[in-house]
Amino acid sequence: MQPLPIDPLLPEIAEALRRGPSLVIEAPPGAGKTTRVPRALLEAGLAGAGEVVVLEPRRLAARMAARRVAEELGERPGETAGYQVRFEEVAGPRTRLRFVTEGLLTRRLLSDPGLPGVAAVLLDEFHERHLHGDLALALLRRLQRTARPELRLVAMSATLDAAPVARFLGAPSLRSEGRMFPVEVEYLSPAEAARPDVRLEQLVASAVRKAVSAAPAGDVLVFLPGAAEIRRAREALAPLAQSAGLDLVPLHGDLAPEEQDRAVRPGPRRKVILSTNVAETSVTIPGVTAVIDSGLARVASHSPWSGLPTLEVKKVSRASAAQRAGRAGRTGPGRAVRLYTRHDHDGRPEFDLPEIAREDLSEAVLSLASFGLAARELGAGPEAGGEGAFAWFEPPPPAALEAAVGLLRQLGALDAEGRITEPGRRMLRFPLHPRLARLVLEADARGAGQEGALLAAILGERDLRERSPFGAGGRLDTPTGPSDLLELAHLFHQASDGGGPSPERCRRLGLSPGAAASVGRSFRQLCRLVRTRGDDEGALLAATLAAYPDRVGRRRAPGSDEVVLVGGGSARLDEASVVREAPLLVAVDAGERRGARPAPGARGGPVVRLASAASEELLLDLFAGDLRYDEEVAWNAAGERVEARERLLYRDLVLEEKRLARPDPARAAAVLARAAQERGPRAFAAEGALDRLLARLDFAARHAPAAGLAAPSEADLAAALAGLCEGRTSFAELREAGLEEAVLAALPGRARAALQELAPERIRLPSGRALEVRYEAAGKPPWVESRLQDFFGLARGPALAGGRVPLTLHLLAPNHRAVQVTSDLAGFWERHYPAIRRELSRRYPRHAWPEDPLTASPPAPRPPRGAPGR
Repeated sequence: MQPLPIDPLLPEIAEALRRGPSLVIEAPPGAGKTTRVPRALLEAGLAGAGEVVVLEPRRLAARMAARRVAEELGERPGETAGYQVRFEEVAGPRTRLRFVTEGLLTRRLLSDPGLPGVAAVLLDEFHERHLHGDLALALLRRLQRTARPELRLVAMSATLDAAPVARFLGAPSLRSEGRMFPVEVEYLSPAEAARPDVRLEQLVASAVRKAVSAAPAGDVLVFLPGAAEIRRAREALAPLAQSAGLDLVPLHGDLAPEEQDRAVRPGPRRKVILSTNVAETSVTIPGVTAVIDSGLARVASHSPWSGLPTLEVKKVSRASAAQRAGRAGRTGPGRAVRLYTRHDHDGRPEFDLPEIAREDLSEAVLSLASFGLAARELGAGPEAGGEGAFAWFEPPPPAALEAAVGLLRQLGALDAEGRITEPGRRMLRFPLHPRLARLVLEADARGAGQEGALLAAILGERDLRERSPFGAGGRLDTPTGPSDLLELAHLFHQASDGGGPSPERCRRLGLSPGAAASVGRSFRQLCRLVRTRGDDEGALLAATLAAYPDRVGRRRAPGSDEVVLVGGGSARLDEASVVREAPLLVAVDAGERRGARPAPGARGGPVVRLASAASEELLLDLFAGDLRYDEEVAWNAAGERVEARERLLYRDLVLEEKRLARPDPARAAAVLARAAQERGPRAFAAEGALDRLLARLDFAARHAPAAGLAAPSEADLAAALAGLCEGRTSFAELREAGLEEAVLAALPGRARAALQELAPERIRLPSGRALEVRYEAAGKPPWVESRLQDFFGLARGPALAGGRVPLTLHLLAPNHRAVQVTSDLAGFWERHYPAIRRELSRRYPRHAWPEDPLTASPPAPRPPRGAPGR
């Protein structure tokens, strides 16, 4: 057996685990921790008669590690060393070392929380900080502190600082220095990186050509984001492979085990291994001397719309770049070419953000709830203590935890207290996101479990469509149907024969053969968990609605592609959707439009890529408590009136509405008052009338403080306006209601009488003419205006406030222009009238201008225009 750098540390590891149940091991890539440490525990007798379970972040790593250990033991996989990944288990009654993916251990803990038969659990590559890894560590630590104190836990990491994990476990840490050969790292120049016409596969082909020419031997490992990029790079490298005698071999998680073996085992010819990031942290691939790194990876993410898992192409962190480059120096000096600039590298984060800080938590929360933990108990950090206390190594963000609990309550998986319900427990039987588990559960209860499982498989795997299956992109090619999911299920069935989806049929129907194969595997697994086999369309529509109660939408108008959504906001229905007629629908998947920028004038916002028809009957069946009738009393700004509508709502989404002839009086008054206050009281009186009234009141209050008068404040005016709104529904009615009279009516009776006495609205001259008194802002005297002749016979001008305040008189000529403004009429007659009389006599000879105005009689008041005698 080939010696590895971790070997000298193995006795110390075994001794540390004899002294205590937990340990943290730091070892760089290539040290051998994945294969040698689990076997050392077994051989040291630390597992007793139980199993050693090793958690791996990826299926490929689990398979490769189990095969490497079995090979070193001289056995076949499935004997002493075996593995278990999704859709595949290679293990038997003799298996003592079991390599599993992280999610499978979580599901095992759910079905058997005490982990009987498991003596030790090793969390490999813990620095990757997958959500399932964090959840497994927290659950295992909780188990160790309660029912299984003897359970041995080992966290192994290549790059993560061991101290925080060691503190969390209360464990020592050991470090292996490993063995690394020097690796020469090269970068693209800024000029090369800036060329927009060079595609990734062309950069890969150029870098591989240089790597092959620079060294006479050694395999080349190329890191690419996904299978599509691998396919394009393989096509670009085909001429070089033929001329240089190279084998081009892909390596990714969806390949069959024998194809993965071909990539990782030595071959007869020099190899170029085109791999996703599965090769970043798995067992060493012998013979690799050069690494070409695209700097990209498809990393786990989730759809903000549905919470379902997705993969996004992102730049890798500096730690991941170091891991990739290190693959070239495992067995000898190597070379790494990064297809990006040094400036780009140095600007990247040191580590990837842990999934617990960025992922949807609903599946994890539901799993924890099954252990009897309520929602309020799930946010604790590593300092949480006490018998049976639950604590995360690193607690999730409170907002993400709250969102997960909220969704699970809507799905019926948690009750109001945040504890798991019976449907929630049944949902945990399915290895699915809670939305999809709810879909399958509802379909199964309605007799369509098998088809519900297919819909869940379609939604849970990557996009089934390689191109639009509904035609060449135009509406004319798009069929009309009740659900895009049902349409995809129909296409899947068309692509399948007795043995599953046919690649040729898939391509003909516009489906991805790889995605269809993944859907088929998931479908077969889920079919084993359901009871019913029907395919009732109504049952499937109901099941889809049950999984997406928060994504119900109403078409804005018949035939429109605009959809108004529960919770506010709107979206547009993709033109390839078959749901073209249903007025109500479920927006199953939505996002920003991908591809080219929208044309000028095009509408933005989310595009609903997958929809399913809904109906009021289905909403009543599934969510009767979320349906309600109410009367909406709202303001019509254009018509300046209150209007009432009776509405049927699902949560806050209006499903139906009709206008009512007369709104509820109290609510109408409140709505009218709000609108009126926004406009302001002065809009509901004649121009300037309110300010003149305020000035009049202010004048009276200043000249007779004992009368108890005071000018009303703006708040008093607002109150008077609000009072006028009672029994009214429009601005027009308010304007006719008389706001000035309402302000006066609010005064006590004595105050109103005092006001009329001290500051009347009008005064009457001896001639019988009544004049309006004009009151202005504080400090300005009140005034009246009339023809000069109207004041003949008066020795003094009229006064207010009991005769104490003379009025200012605007004395008008026959042309209604003031010839004098005075508050001293006697002085005017004596000093100014003689001169003014001469001028007026000359200009208006037909009018009488007596020499002595004190003895002259004023002209009779003119009757109103149109009165008898005119």
